[in-house]
Amino acid sequence: MSPPTTAWPRHVAAGSGLLAAALQFAGALKSLPGLAALPVDLTLLVALPLLPALALLLLARRWEMRPILAAPLLAASLLLLWLTLAGGWSSSRLVLAEKLPQLVLLGPAMLLAGLLVGADAASLRRFCSAVVVIGLLIGAATAWGVMNGTVILGGALGQDPQKLRVQYQLAGLAIACAAGLAALRVMEARGPGRVGWVAILLLLGLAVLVPGGRAALLGLLLGAAGAPALLLCLSGRWIVALGWLGLIAGLGLGGLAALLALPGVDLGLRTLERLFGDPATATPARLILWGEALRWAAEAAPWGLGTGGFTLAAGTGDDRSLHPHNHALEALVEGGLPGLLLWLLAFGGAVALAIGLAWRVAPGRAARVAALTLPVALTAMVSTDLGNRMVWFGLGLLLSLGMEARPIPPMATEGPHV
Repeated sequence: MSPPTTAWPRHVAAGSGLLAAALQFAGALKSLPGLAALPVDLTLLVALPLLPALALLLLARRWEMRPILAAPLLAASLLLLWLTLAGGWSSSRLVLAEKLPQLVLLGPAMLLAGLLVGADAASLRRFCSAVVVIGLLIGAATAWGVMNGTVILGGALGQDPQKLRVQYQLAGLAIACAAGLAALRVMEARGPGRVGWVAILLLLGLAVLVPGGRAALLGLLLGAAGAPALLLCLSGRWIVALGWLGLIAGLGLGGLAALLALPGVDLGLRTLERLFGDPATATPARLILWGEALRWAAEAAPWGLGTGGFTLAAGTGDDRSLHPHNHALEALVEGGLPGLLLWLLAFGGAVALAIGLAWRVAPGRAARVAALTLPVALTAMVSTDLGNRMVWFGLGLLLSLGMEARPIPPMATEGPHV
């Protein structure tokens, strides 16, 4: 007889990382040719095998969790419970019916997935590799579609402009996360490999200009600058970290200036059009929404308008797309003072915890978590609502720095093997 195999934990870890990456960026992957026409929703198609894969990953590792994680995890649980209760006095029906199930069902599941994938080295490694590939594929597909007229940024006649806008925001977010990881590989690689990663980073930087998401562009710059700088700081190279931040800032500003100096080049780059278009025609919608959120938070204090109730109170109807575009303000205006407090303890506590734990884990691990969460964090504060599953996965990644997944040693066998 042969000794028992130990290969299955490696396969489970690899599969968990790949499936988690596909689920995290499923919204962006739907923009790829062929995937949008699948008979089954891609999110469901990926989530079904991911659940048993994560269950097997739980069995394949010995898990260690720092007690300090209890506070933000408890706050996150209480936040979900409070928002569920707050739905009882919400005037919304449509937004509440769509948003609350995503919060209660997808939120905890994505949080758990982020915890497990982030804590297991093999899963995180495969997750990061998959994200880079996803970012390149989405960037190439979007650019090719624009060049051939098969993708019309802003939407063709008959298309839902809100859904299309969200889809390309997700595409930009995937590219931004991939760029942060590519920037880390630029820092870590040696020899000809570094040249290849520099080329990938430049391609992703150009690709993020196509979909039109300004938050994605800022997220890319934040991830590409912040994640390698964190890696350098954790390695004790503070001066080099400052130099890297200056280099990325200079390259970003210089690249934008060079593109703007070329006549007509911005016609296919939607982000440049939105960044440098006529300011007289641009309505500061986010500032209006933030002002309304603060006003109604004061009106509805201390308990808030109820989950999903902001849009009706603000006079925009039962329409989820006009949410406050800031998670802290959303927690305050809809969940009241308890909602804001629990949000700060959960998400703010996770950020503070991750900053402290970054010095106790491998520098590369902490830097990769930063590359994956910085663009998502920016998006949470200027774009998405609390029902966005990507934010809850990011919360899990931050908290995963307080966990360790160690291989279970194979059981000793007695007697000779035949």
